[in-house]
Amino acid sequence: MDKLKVLDSTLVSNYINGDEKCFEILIKRHKQRVYNFIFSKVLNRDVAEDVFQDTFIKVINTLKRGKYNEEGKFLPWVMRIAHNLVIDYFRKNNRMPKFRNTDEFDIFSVLGDGELNAEKQLIKEQVMSDVRRVIEELPDDQREVLIMRMYRDMSFKEISESTGVSINTALGRMRYALINMRKLIEKHNIILVN
Repeated sequence: MDKLKVLDSTLVSNYINGDEKCFEILIKRHKQRVYNFIFSKVLNRDVAEDVFQDTFIKVINTLKRGKYNEEGKFLPWVMRIAHNLVIDYFRKNNRMPKFRNTDEFDIFSVLGDGELNAEKQLIKEQVMSDVRRVIEELPDDQREVLIMRMYRDMSFKEISESTGVSINTALGRMRYALINMRKLIEKHNIILVN
């Protein structure tokens, strides 16, 4: 088999069906990109190696349990796992500031550290990405009302006029959008942090 021409999806499928060599090919094919991404975030070789190994352990476990949903997007999926593990690393190691703002101590005095800001930015980007993904899964009518209310700052009266439904219907759609978002966040095991 010509390793360069075989699609990731074929390699994944063959690996799931017992061909261990296919996973080796996948790792060789993507290891540099995944490792470089991790290292660019943690800036420490030992930590990057640990997160890299954890990433592929999680990949293996997910594939072995049959939980991988093949959509021809193996590398983006692996990168997302790596991204989440980088965030977990920062959380576990208490790298995020957890101070209370009191008269004697101003939390903003510690936020000048570029590394902390980079970590906060990484977590913020992850949260925004997760929220966008959840919103995309909402039914069209609920998504429309939620976007108008939350992102366009429209009143329910304006939403009602724009969509041609009663204010009560717009309110109901918003309520169901929020309920469904909570369910989707739980279903996807998404952790939303400030």
